[in-house]
Amino acid sequence: MIIVNSVEELLKYTRDLDSVGFVPTMGALHQGHLSLIKRARDENSTVIVSIFVNPTQFLEGEDLDKYPRKELADIEICKRAGVDILFMPTVESIYFKDELRIEAPAIRGFILEGAKRAGHFNGVLQIVMKLFNIISYNRPKKFRAYFGKKDAQQLILIEQMVKDYFLNVEIIPCEIIRDSNGLALSSRNAYLSKEEKEQALAISRSLKRASKLIMQGVLDTKKIEKEMREVMKSLDIEYIAFVDRNFKKQERIELKNSIILVACRVNNTRLIDNIWI
Repeated sequence: MIIVNSVEELLKYTRDLDSVGFVPTMGALHQGHLSLIKRARDENSTVIVSIFVNPTQFLEGEDLDKYPRKELADIEICKRAGVDILFMPTVESIYFKDELRIEAPAIRGFILEGAKRAGHFNGVLQIVMKLFNIISYNRPKKFRAYFGKKDAQQLILIEQMVKDYFLNVEIIPCEIIRDSNGLALSSRNAYLSKEEKEQALAISRSLKRASKLIMQGVLDTKKIEKEMREVMKSLDIEYIAFVDRNFKKQERIELKNSIILVACRVNNTRLIDNIWI
């Protein structure tokens, strides 16, 4: 495995590659990240993983400074997973003074996660655009980029950016990975105590409850939300949302076109989860 820290160095290695699978991460790697890397490994001759805690997607007062960083462990995980190139740039090599900005769409970028974290998606799209351009710089052929469905709104916006800006990349959505109890894996789970993890399981239980109701023929989102709130009554719920694949609000579930999203706080830790119906 090759480890590179500068854009210029990475460009030297990407010049003559055949099929490329790219997995962008912020590190503190877990089984969810590994599932993306494995799929990229299965589908491409070269796998590139980036680890970069992107400052522009953190708002003032958020956890940029304490976000989990496990550099040595992440390097070992990538080696064992068969990663070919690990890109670990510095902030100075990625961002510049008075640079151009990418802005999230005015509607879909500022609802739900975008409403709670105004400006967050501007930073997400800014870094993803940069990373995509770096990977594609020497490549006439399309590459693949792998993203988990847990960050559903992020995924949809990245797909829109690829379409709107005619980027030469194929986005591969990948299923949510959960622990043995059903908790969706996240780097921020490291903040949770054993007791808080038990509390957080109410999130996945509420989604299971919603899924069961839908299988029983209940499609009214108000009825489903009421049941979900009952399951999560011990948690601080920020939102429960029912949207279609374009993130338009729904009053009735549409099979193969609905997403149910949840954001909650377990004490000071903010968690998100969802199911795609």
